Amino acid sequence: MTQARSTQVSLTDTAYYHCISRCVRRAFLCGKDGYSGKSFEHRRLWLVERIHYLSDIFSVDVCAYAVMSNHYHLVLHVDVEQAEAWSHKEVATRWCQMHAGHPLVLSWLAGESGSEAETNAALTLIEVWRDRLMDISWFMRNLNEFIARQANKEDGCKGRFWEGRFKSQALLDEKALLACMAYVDLNPIRAKMVASVEDSEFTSAYERIHNKVCSDESAVNLSDVHLTNNSSLGLNNAGVKSTKALLGFIGNETDAQPKGIAFSLLDYLELLDWTGRVIHPYKRGAITSNRPKLLYQLGFSDQKWLAMASRIGGRDHCAVGTLSELVQYAHNTGRCWISGQKSISL
Repeated sequence: MTQARSTQVSLTDTAYYHCISRCVRRAFLCGKDGYSGKSFEHRRLWLVERIHYLSDIFSVDVCAYAVMSNHYHLVLHVDVEQAEAWSHKEVATRWCQMHAGHPLVLSWLAGESGSEAETNAALTLIEVWRDRLMDISWFMRNLNEFIARQANKEDGCKGRFWEGRFKSQALLDEKALLACMAYVDLNPIRAKMVASVEDSEFTSAYERIHNKVCSDESAVNLSDVHLTNNSSLGLNNAGVKSTKALLGFIGNETDAQPKGIAFSLLDYLELLDWTGRVIHPYKRGAITSNRPKLLYQLGFSDQKWLAMASRIGGRDHCAVGTLSELVQYAHNTGRCWISGQKSISL
């Protein structure tokens, strides 16, 4: 049975969530439809641009994404402290970039509130908007509705474009986060769309490599992680404009950069490259002797890591973490248990 989103999101347990949306029936989000012969490749850019645009407005950071032919993946981080620090004016201004403002709020912004009651009513509305600006459901709603309208307009049709509500998975610790990010970034390789990470366009890994969007390494030396394409091609060359980068890898510099993923970007790219070579269907299944450093840091066995990085989003599990974290998450979300605890515990 479908469960309320409030029972699936617990910011007390984690600020990180894996979200997936899939198109209904034969609808194509991107790629080439073999049935009709039509190409929808340009829609990938719609999605990437909208993701960056909304991330700029919401108090939500994008850790990873992958745009596939009929679905997409997002790994999101909710920054509650940032949203709570915004002034009333900033909250209202951000919300009005996406939606028509309420007359009371517009009057308050213009300094034309007629009474104390009107001012209080306007500030109450703004607090509702503040909550929405750190809500992944509202983030996904603004993303999916926009893409659905654009696609239906282009196709000259009406009706449902997405098959239903987006699926979300709570990522309860750093192991779950990195395993999920790798799962997302390696989606095109598993789908036989590309042969290597650096060629996986419209993924966060591709953006990090070619645009060098990171916070701990200003210049990524791809030869250090056994990647072959050193060109500076990037999503920006295709017209993506964003003032907010993906959530950065901060390495050990946690004092200077308190917000970010607490690992090195180079280590993550090395892990991705190693994992992609092992799971790629055209490669031998043998594990190389050059085991990535991050596997030692995370305490993963090779087999456990490969299993998680290959199927973390393949089942209807609402959370991923250690068994103790899953038990606590179940308690905080009013559940008796988490389905598949044994198979998804780290």
